[in-house]
Parts: sequence; structure tokens; C-alpha cells
Amino acid sequence: MPTVPSPKSSPQSASDSPPVSAPTSATPPQRARPRPSKWKSAPLNLLGGGLIGTVEIIPGVSGGTVALVIGLYERLIAAAGHLITTVRLVLSGIRRRDFAPAKAEAAKVDWFMLAAVLVGMAVAVVAVARLLHPILDEYPVGSRAVFIGMVTASILVPVRMMGGLRKPLHWALLIGSAAAALLLTGLPYGTIDEPPLWLVALVAAFAVCALVLPGLSGSFLMMVVGLYEPTLEALNERNLPYIGAFMLGAVIGLATFVKVLQWLLEHHRQVTLAVMTGLMIGSLRALWPWQDADSVAQAPDGDVLPVLLLVLAGASVVLVVIFAEQRMAAKRAAEAADEDADQDAVSPASSNEETMRIKRVIGDEPTERIQR
Repeated sequence: MPTVPSPKSSPQSASDSPPVSAPTSATPPQRARPRPSKWKSAPLNLLGGGLIGTVEIIPGVSGGTVALVIGLYERLIAAAGHLITTVRLVLSGIRRRDFAPAKAEAAKVDWFMLAAVLVGMAVAVVAVARLLHPILDEYPVGSRAVFIGMVTASILVPVRMMGGLRKPLHWALLIGSAAAALLLTGLPYGTIDEPPLWLVALVAAFAVCALVLPGLSGSFLMMVVGLYEPTLEALNERNLPYIGAFMLGAVIGLATFVKVLQWLLEHHRQVTLAVMTGLMIGSLRALWPWQDADSVAQAPDGDVLPVLLLVLAGASVVLVVIFAEQRMAAKRAAEAADEDADQDAVSPASSNEETMRIKRVIGDEPTERIQR
């Protein structure tokens, strides 16, 4: 009776089954493009913070408007919102001895951008408060002419972000918020010689809300309640109790208002931008170049042409900044698209290589079984 060779002792089986080689890449692996370092954007963020801090010293000009123009507004709101949530989770984590949620939330904060902007703002507020105040007093008409040109050109930013005003609701919100800002900027104002610290903290809480909203000037709000000149004096004289009370109120205002604004931008973006546009339009009343000592608008007098040239100069500066920001955003988008294309070009090659290897193994297996 013939002996049937076992598969282990069959030389034919050993010779017919090809060895399965490790997958090799047909194309050399491409190195991923290095991501741009966050340190490279630090100078621009410092400059942006300096601009925001500078205009916050100027009554009638909103730091939120500048942040919107230079492309930092939504990033700042998001970073501040995550930071506030992180602080809240840390406080609750102390009680529960669980800091994992706080760490996860802290990872969402753009610390490099936020720190650079805050440092730039602090330096600008301290340095510009001493330099800018005499200029505003000496050349009020020319200063307001530049500022009204800048704010007028800035209105293009939220309008472009919302894709235009297409719905009646947007127009209604724009007109209503513009009327509210017009009434607010028409309020008379005075000066409180020695304000109590609790009042300083309270006004700072509302003023920082105006800082967050484009079109509303925190400095002008402080001027309305009579704390603008005392605050400048406290900064110049390094009045630490006054500055401490102001910072405490600002932190409280940010903690209560930024989260609301962040939610509005995420869930009702078009409506929020329409309100911001109206606030910016209504705030132009505070920047009318010709005003008397009580901030009442007057008819143009004297030579109007130099004032108009200053208005055009201010608008041109903002338009150049808007154009530069759009170019930079387009460049970043193109670089991101190129990086995605490079990754897509590498993955199909390795996928085809793996498919061919599997086909070779599967294709040889039936032949081996037949021969057995």
C-alpha cells in the first residue's frame, strides 16, 4: 500500500510555496513638512497686542475693532473662553482631587498667542498712556479724523465675515445696535476726582466688556462715567491700589462676558456679527472730528481739506492691514492644502504595495492546496 507523504515531509510543498517577503515601499517615504513654529508668529502677535492696547487708550476707538481687522479677534475670544473654563475646572478639581479635565481644557488654549498679545497690550498701555494723551489734547480734530477713517474702513471686516447683509433680521439688528451705540456715545460725561475702589472695579468690569465687543470703546465708556482721566493719572503715577482694583474688575468682567460671546459666535455667528457691525457704525458719532468741549458735534469749520486727507489716511492704513491679513490667510490655506496633498500622495503608494502583497499570498495558496 503506497505511503502518502505528509505535508511536512513533502519536498514539492516546500518548494512551491513562495516565501512572503516584508512589504517594501515603491516610493521613498516623504518627510512631513515641518509645522511653522509658534515662536515665528510671536512678533506679529506682540505687535497686534500693542495696537489693541494703544487704541484702547483712545476714547471712541475699540480694541475689539483692531483685533477684528488684524485677524486676532476670534482666536482671542476662543483662547480666553478656554482659559476661563480651565480656571473653573482647576477650582473644582481641588475639591475633587481630579485635574484631568482641567489639563484637557488647558491644552486647547493658544498660550503663545495669548501671552504675546497680553504682553504687547500691557507695554502699549503703559507706554502710550504718557505719550498719546498730550497729542489728543493738542490736536483733537486731526486725531479724531484719523480715527474715524480707521473705524469706517474697519466696518468692512464683519460685513465680509458674515458674507453680506442678506436677511431682514440682520438689517434690523444692525440698525438697532447702531442706534444704541449712537445714544450711548451721545451721553454727557464728566470727571470723578477721587473715585472709590469698588466703583473702579465695577466700571472696569463693564469697560472690558466694551473692549471685547468691536465698535464699543472701553475708554469712552469710562469717560462717560467720569473715570477716564483718573485712570490715566493712576497709570502714569503707578497707583497700585487703583490699578489692582481695575484689574480685578476687568478679570471679573471677562469671566462673565467672554463665555457668552464665545457661545454666540459659535451658535449665532451671523446675528452676532450683524450686531457688531451696527455697534461700529453707531460709534462713529464719538469720532466726529468737529466737537466742542462737551463732546457735542459741530459743523465743519476752517479748512476741511486737511481733515479729509487725514480721514483717508486712517482708512488707508486699515485697508492695507486688511489686505495684508487676507494675503497671509490665503498663504496659510495654500500651505495647508499642499501639506494635505503631499500626505495623500504618499498613502496610495503604500496602500497599493500592501494590496499586491496580499494578492500574491492569496493567489499562491489555492495552487499549493491543489498540488497537495
